[in-house]
Amino acid sequence: MGIDGGSVVSHYRLLEKLGEGGMGVVWRALDTVLDREVALKFLPQPFEDDPALLARLEAEAKTIAALSHPNIVTLHAIEDDGERRFLIMELVRGQTLDQRIPERGLPLREFLDLAGPLAEAVAAAHALGIAHRDLKPRNVMVTENGIVKVLDFGLAGGERLAAPRSELRDTTRTAPAEAPQGAGTLSYMAPEVLRGEPSDRRSDLFSLGVVLYEMACGAKPFEGSTAATMAASILRDRPASVTRRNPEMPRQLDRLLARCLEKDPTARPASADDVVADLRALGREARAGRRTGRTSIAVLPFADMSPERDQDYFCEGIAEEILTSLSRIRGLRVASRTSSFRFRGSTMDSREIADRLGVGALLDGSVRKSGPRLRVTAELIDAGDGCQLWTERYDREIADVFAIQEEIAQSIVRALAITLSPKERRAIRQVATEDVEAYEYYLRGRKYFAQYARRGIEVALQMFSRAIQLDPTFARAFAGVADCCSFLFMNVDHGQANRERADEASRRAIELDPELPEGYVARGVAMSIAGRAEEAESAFQVALRLDPQSFEAHYFHARELFGQGQVERAIAEYETAHALRPEDYQSTLLVAQIYEDLGRRDDAADRRRRGVEAARARLDLEPDDVRALYMGANGLVGLGEIAEGVAWAQRARAIAPDDTMLLYNLGCIHALAGESGPALDCLERAVDLGFAHRPWIENDSNLDPLRGDPRFAAILSRLA
Repeated sequence: MGIDGGSVVSHYRLLEKLGEGGMGVVWRALDTVLDREVALKFLPQPFEDDPALLARLEAEAKTIAALSHPNIVTLHAIEDDGERRFLIMELVRGQTLDQRIPERGLPLREFLDLAGPLAEAVAAAHALGIAHRDLKPRNVMVTENGIVKVLDFGLAGGERLAAPRSELRDTTRTAPAEAPQGAGTLSYMAPEVLRGEPSDRRSDLFSLGVVLYEMACGAKPFEGSTAATMAASILRDRPASVTRRNPEMPRQLDRLLARCLEKDPTARPASADDVVADLRALGREARAGRRTGRTSIAVLPFADMSPERDQDYFCEGIAEEILTSLSRIRGLRVASRTSSFRFRGSTMDSREIADRLGVGALLDGSVRKSGPRLRVTAELIDAGDGCQLWTERYDREIADVFAIQEEIAQSIVRALAITLSPKERRAIRQVATEDVEAYEYYLRGRKYFAQYARRGIEVALQMFSRAIQLDPTFARAFAGVADCCSFLFMNVDHGQANRERADEASRRAIELDPELPEGYVARGVAMSIAGRAEEAESAFQVALRLDPQSFEAHYFHARELFGQGQVERAIAEYETAHALRPEDYQSTLLVAQIYEDLGRRDDAADRRRRGVEAARARLDLEPDDVRALYMGANGLVGLGEIAEGVAWAQRARAIAPDDTMLLYNLGCIHALAGESGPALDCLERAVDLGFAHRPWIENDSNLDPLRGDPRFAAILSRLA
């Protein structure tokens, strides 16, 4: 007997067909006994013809019927009218999530209102041992009142209930693509399912990650016009940042989705409860933002108004200390130093700067330092309308600089109506040192260290050491000494003294301040150069726990992981570092080489283009930045733009002809460009001047074209 509108099945009158797919056809129907409308789902023919499938369906339906959750569609019963088996379910009036997602993604508030209940529904089902196996926007309804309702839990297929391959098609907005038999919908399918490996609830977390990604930016994380290209993308590609596609989304969401979309199931969140917790944290931050409209801020470098205009290091240091204090506030997103400081001296309108940085408020100011007197002015600007939210001028003794920094941070907190926890209040009050002269030396050291070249590092080491002489309890200065010595060990002098000093200084930094993230980063690097991989890993993990948004922790952890051969983890850390600091050229150019080595040439080319673009932006601000020149040159040569790449490399050499790090990288650039003679000349010169990091020369794929040359073998023998 056919199924038509107006037909009566058992005591249900069919009113309207609501949809049809691989798992059957759904009708809106009137229960003539209870006088209520319900949804009837008639199963596809394979279920009707297979008693074993029907028995398994009934067993699973008993468990699903126990799912009493406001965000899961209720299954009332399974009935049989003698001709067919059908499910009686709660009728949901509204739209599918697929219909709710706009082209560019949902606004943050709506995203959180829908994403949280969706994840809670998945967590509730998983708690009862039920996996969905076909999570996708078409299986999620949003009622007229905005309530999320997930359909088809446990009934969508997978290991227990299989549907015909021909019926499992992606009918969402991208091109149709077939899925492997009985596995769900290809666009949302976990890699292990595609590979035919055992799947479990973590496969649902991957699918959930795809759905959340699509909600956030209106596009799927993986692309393909055919089943083969779609499957290849899922197995191979790392999705673009959602914050790039929808700047309203916070970076914390990027990190959550990156975990959900890990290729390795064991690297995903441990459970759906973890996803729920992360989304709730995002929701708390967003709610704080809705109260003020401003939960993100950038601290611009303060202008130097001193008579000699020679206090730029001090001005930047004050701004950075305020930035660091604000970064410790969980409910406030703070643009990184590198992001905001690139607008030093910019004539751009404050609203345009804020738009570029994706923040709701800007802190700007100036410093006039004259003898023992200090004048600091600061103003907080609403990026929405350019109006002042708060402004203040401080005329004090220079010894009061720490109090000024704390007062500015406290004023910002009040202006943005942020409630601080006791721990956050203590963090804002905390000062690195009470000695102003030591503090000045430390700030000078930071300025020179940022050059990341031999001469700058050597001067930075002197500055940090002087700061420690003045204040032997200055933990950050010890971390600075460790970082300098690690750099010198790797790139200038491979002697025991630098390695031992990095070890001692990093240990002392942690002893003085066990809660100092940069102390653990310094320790991780020091243990790395000492070949103590387990201790390095432990230190990096502590740094990441103390400050999950630390670019340095992710970046240097990635370098250590790569050195240990853990390339997939290294990729994840480099990508996270780049997400935290999109304007950084280093992380994306280094991960590009890993992608190239893995044969993922499209990914490599994409990251190289991003890295070269970031290096160009850096050189617009600092034309003599040697590191930006030589790393950008490597990216250009890797993209086939050899002439421009070699020209950049030559510019760098003209600026710092005897910098060992530069010479090593010039060797890589010339090797990539097919210029073996100049490449070997640069490597030999680097070794002559003290470069002694043999593992890099042994393992760097950039140098592969040189490995059969006797001169290359001689270089390695010198480093034995």
